[in-house]
Amino acid sequence: MSGLRLRARPRREPVMITGVAAVSPLGSTYEEIADAVFAGRSGVRAIDADPAGRSARQFAAPVAELPYPPGIDSKTFDSLDRLERMCLAPAAAALVDAGLEPAAGLRLGIVLGVGAEHLKRWELDYLSGGTAVLEPRRDQALVHRLAHRLRIDGPAVTVAAACASSGYALALARSWLDMGWVDACLAGGCDILSPTSLAAFYNLRALSRRDDDPTKASRPFDRSRDGFVMGEGGAFFLLERRPSAVARGARLRGELAGLGMSSDGAHMVIPSSDPVQAARAISAALTDADVAPADVNYVNAHAAGTPVGDVAEAGAIRMALGGATDRVPVSSTKSMSGHLVSGAAAFEAVVCLASIDRQMVPPTVNLDEPDPACPLDHVPHVARPHPVEVALSNSFGFGGSNLCLVLRRAA
Repeated sequence: MSGLRLRARPRREPVMITGVAAVSPLGSTYEEIADAVFAGRSGVRAIDADPAGRSARQFAAPVAELPYPPGIDSKTFDSLDRLERMCLAPAAAALVDAGLEPAAGLRLGIVLGVGAEHLKRWELDYLSGGTAVLEPRRDQALVHRLAHRLRIDGPAVTVAAACASSGYALALARSWLDMGWVDACLAGGCDILSPTSLAAFYNLRALSRRDDDPTKASRPFDRSRDGFVMGEGGAFFLLERRPSAVARGARLRGELAGLGMSSDGAHMVIPSSDPVQAARAISAALTDADVAPADVNYVNAHAAGTPVGDVAEAGAIRMALGGATDRVPVSSTKSMSGHLVSGAAAFEAVVCLASIDRQMVPPTVNLDEPDPACPLDHVPHVARPHPVEVALSNSFGFGGSNLCLVLRRAA
């Protein structure tokens, strides 16, 4: 399957990114995040994993402070639950970054990538003394609350695909644009840390059990990796077809040039050790973007630091890129941000845009001894100046949801 080229799609208008915003353990502006990833700065620290006091400290990458979103009253914002605030802040900021007023006459939609939203909200509410879990019929879907607050009256839907959720949101948004259902679409996703999610992943032995230096715990592709570190945050993008974006004088931040998806479903939580289906998602994205493997300049790997997953992804990259693999730098920024779960794909797309902007590849920190079973052009510890016109971002979710995005410099 080396360098597999699938059937090319019919030509369509390019879909451009005209607005972007994020909240993350590495900062809550585009420039802060870019500065942090290229400096190799970690957002991982020791936290109290359970406010009820049932478990010991754990390492995670929390968002230190959520910025007040433009256009939203601060008192109202403070009254919202953490998941809604985590989504609303970057969603509102992405619209402002795009210079778009929802009431400007455009048909505007929104796609939110998030998993288990009600369980997380009920849990945090219950721990703070609330009773929302006893009255679930009163819960409105988060995406509809966001649409209401942002005055978006076009289609609104939630996508849940585990760690690939926010990438699937981008895929669906681009499809709506291709079909002419919307003129512009806000898409992305976020996630939060919660006691139950930390306990569940820990009990599944998916999380790192290191207990020394928190900043050393996330170790993608390293021989001593022993699981991932959970983070929180996410990102939103405003997507538009190029002609309408140019017509309204929008700044073109980049192109969402290609998308590829597949599934393998080998296990509920353990990634498939067979790289074929993950490689198929990468190859499909390249074909969709009309990009040859030799034209790829950077791969932001899903690599979370799990023993099986990192090896499988390295095999998928080699299978899809073929002979070009050894010339393409690969890094995992989860080594600094932790794994943002539902928000990971969107956040890592922001990193790819920053790589294109700054012509630099971020490092994989803590990569002291690359695993020979992951033979790639790694970028250990220190960012690498490198021409980047085309970047790939992989997201391989629990349950077998495989996704690859192709980001390209705006022409």
